[in-house]
Amino acid sequence: MIKWLKQMQVAFGTSFLWLISLVYFTQGFRSFVWTAVSYQLKDKLKLSPSASQLVFSVAFFPWSIKPVYGILSDCIPIKGKKRVPYLVISTILSLFPWLILGLNTSLRSSSVPLMIFLTAQNLGSAMADVVVDAMIAEAVRHERAAFAGDLQSLSWSAMALGGICGSLLGGYALSNLHIDTIFLLFSVLPAMQLLSCGLVEESSLGSKALPELANSESSRQGDPNGRVLDKDVSREGPSNNSTLRRKKSHKDNKARTVITIKSETLEKDRSLVIQWFHSLKLAVYSLCRAFKQPIILRPMSWFFLAHVTIPNLSTVMFYYQTEFLHLEPSFLGTARVVGWLGLMLGTFTYNRYLKHMKLRRILTWAHLGLATLTLLDIILVSRSNIAFGISDKLMVLCGSALTDAINQLKFMPFLILSGQLCPPGIEGTLFALFMSINNLGSTLGSFVGAGVASVLNISSGSFDNLLLGIILQVICTFIPIGFIFLIPKEVTGIAPS
Repeated sequence: MIKWLKQMQVAFGTSFLWLISLVYFTQGFRSFVWTAVSYQLKDKLKLSPSASQLVFSVAFFPWSIKPVYGILSDCIPIKGKKRVPYLVISTILSLFPWLILGLNTSLRSSSVPLMIFLTAQNLGSAMADVVVDAMIAEAVRHERAAFAGDLQSLSWSAMALGGICGSLLGGYALSNLHIDTIFLLFSVLPAMQLLSCGLVEESSLGSKALPELANSESSRQGDPNGRVLDKDVSREGPSNNSTLRRKKSHKDNKARTVITIKSETLEKDRSLVIQWFHSLKLAVYSLCRAFKQPIILRPMSWFFLAHVTIPNLSTVMFYYQTEFLHLEPSFLGTARVVGWLGLMLGTFTYNRYLKHMKLRRILTWAHLGLATLTLLDIILVSRSNIAFGISDKLMVLCGSALTDAINQLKFMPFLILSGQLCPPGIEGTLFALFMSINNLGSTLGSFVGAGVASVLNISSGSFDNLLLGIILQVICTFIPIGFIFLIPKEVTGIAPS
């Protein structure tokens, strides 16, 4: 392990590895503060389950437009740099909402301002995620390509560690700290990330143009004036009239020089804006042209449908677990840790046993497994587990771990297929588009879940129709199986069709 880390350090440098690990650890550690947000919406703002889920859906929408951040950082450098300035901007967006919400009671006690700040925070987190992915992709090019898998392993390990720590500490913090303290404590990580941005050096683009412009400007300010003075002296002599003419000529030349410099600067800025516009236009055109190909459009449509057709009732179940079952925050934090372990189990199972299997078969079995596990929620809500002497906590722990494991089995084919479908040249941006489609489907699934909860009149303290909502969720889980033909027939996890 130590030898591996030393090899990585030699290949990429300590500062770069630290920044990458910190960003991904922070992404995983977000569970520490978002658990507190869930309780803030439920206990302090007294929102209904559907209203609370609506707030979450809006707040997480920035994760659905990740290609926008990728295209901007690719096509519009800031002071000649494409990554670090955008990482600084995104980190600031991630930092200040937590500071403001932690220090201002009125803002975090009103649903609309709270939703706005949470959306801004997610905007920063999503942008940082895209920029760091681009930095990793650039870092492993050419001679360091052999370390691509190692760098990804380090990133995922840092995020998993952050998720486990955030889930464990989040439950403890809710039981012992005020919510404003939790917000302020979490802001320490993006603050460290902001400071760490200064440790990573990035080469500047087009830096040679400025010295050339400066030299041309200085030559214009010196030579023409010298020539005019020499001509005036040799022709007019040292009379007062010739002196006045020389001063006037000097002022005129100086004014012409300033005008010339300003016009050339404006022309340079104008050409730079035009260049940015053409770069953006070309990137969007290439993205749209690639995405419209049936071999890409069809499978991505399936993954979108797989999310949007299934009502997401996770927020409703959170209300049920805390208000009806009276489960403690510390236990729910433990359940999330079990969920992270389930994600790792799903990754291991896929890589060890399933990567040679057809993706159609994996996805079909994944949805059948999700439908079966949703039956655990039916047993929990109907209280049938009590008749068999099974505790509520055991039901929640098993459901969390197994559901997250199966969701990972479903997500791994998405990653594999996305990597196989990306054409060369726009891999990063197109992959970000694929992830955005996945995230947008999840967001819309949450909207659908909020609508179902509202129609069924499921509210805080009134869960009479929750069983009906879960039965509807089970039925909807089978819908994507009917569209499985959209996935390429022969594709497996190791080779394209």
